[in-house]
Amino acid sequence: MSVEAKAAVAAIPEALAECYNRAVESMMDHVENGTTDMAEDVMRVPYEQYTDPDVWQREIDLIYKRLPIMVGLSIEIPEPGDFKTIEMLGMPLLVTRASDGEARVMLNVCSHRGMKLTTEGCGHARLFTCPYHRWSYGLDGALKGVAEYKKFGDVDKATLGLTQLSCHEQGGMIFAVLTPGLEVDFQAFLGGMIADVEQKHFENWHFCGRREIFGGNWKVAYDGYLEGYHFAAAHPETIHPRTYSNIMHFEAHGPHILIGFPQRSIDQLRDVPRDELWKYENNGYDFIRTFFPNISIFVAPEITQVAQLIPGPTPAENRTILYFLKPEPPANDEEKQATETMVDWLQSVVDREDYQVGLQVQRGLESGAHDSVIFGRNERGNQYFHRWLDYYLAGEADAPPPEL
Repeated sequence: MSVEAKAAVAAIPEALAECYNRAVESMMDHVENGTTDMAEDVMRVPYEQYTDPDVWQREIDLIYKRLPIMVGLSIEIPEPGDFKTIEMLGMPLLVTRASDGEARVMLNVCSHRGMKLTTEGCGHARLFTCPYHRWSYGLDGALKGVAEYKKFGDVDKATLGLTQLSCHEQGGMIFAVLTPGLEVDFQAFLGGMIADVEQKHFENWHFCGRREIFGGNWKVAYDGYLEGYHFAAAHPETIHPRTYSNIMHFEAHGPHILIGFPQRSIDQLRDVPRDELWKYENNGYDFIRTFFPNISIFVAPEITQVAQLIPGPTPAENRTILYFLKPEPPANDEEKQATETMVDWLQSVVDREDYQVGLQVQRGLESGAHDSVIFGRNERGNQYFHRWLDYYLAGEADAPPPEL
């Protein structure tokens, strides 16, 4: 979409449009003046935050198991009977689309003897039957049948369904709380960022598939999504030719961040009326949308990537699932192959230019060469993320939350 011949863009809420307009104005000013959004001072984070097993376990217990965590995309299970499985923090999850159309998130563990109920990564089913003793469960997790019930003995099937997790579906994303029985206010936590993503209508897009990559400590990997300071050095032939290095704009939605990155073509927007700048995402600037603590979304004209970082199994490791989606399915075999090629290329770029670098960073941290990493004033998003980490780990309900 060129400035001269832009495609129709659906209207969005006034407050959201103003957020975008403000961000684009800021990016244009930064490009003109050679500046970027800046924090008040530099920030030091001790090496142990990336290496210490006790710190890592507290992050799992107080953040990953108590806050809403994305477990999948709506388009992975579009129809009743569709399901996916995913392993997170040693917890085998079963995500289903029940007959009522609602998403469910349950532990993929039979209530009889603890057998994993299904080992399929995804599929379509009417019932889930345990491969050990053939107990069967519905899409909602209810126990439907006990094999040879008369010989087994009297049990109350109503109390022996799959263990349910609180879940919430919005903006084409499925979130869950990884502690059974723990209820949270999903809407309050997701707030303005989910309202932003909701405008994209990911639930109606085409799912292109997923890939997995592996890196160092989850925060080493996530730090890379929060700044463009590294673009010139780490992405000289991929990102940097399109996007300025070390020029960023940040908007906060609670602990979540909208990060603006100006393209080298942003000057073409100087004649666009201010109240229409929001219409030109990917045509002069790009946004990265992050959901604390572990989701990064990059909407690009070619394909959209959703990165889901999963800590472990040790403090020095993370597994990242890259989900890929497009507004429309490929029209023919040629487009399908082009999409696969783009998915493979993006996986390669993220793995080679980000995660392999992160593994070297992890080794450097574990060497104890220094006592802390330093986030500059220009690395404002990283500073904000780490202040929210400290806030949740402190567990002080009366403490004021961090502000950007």
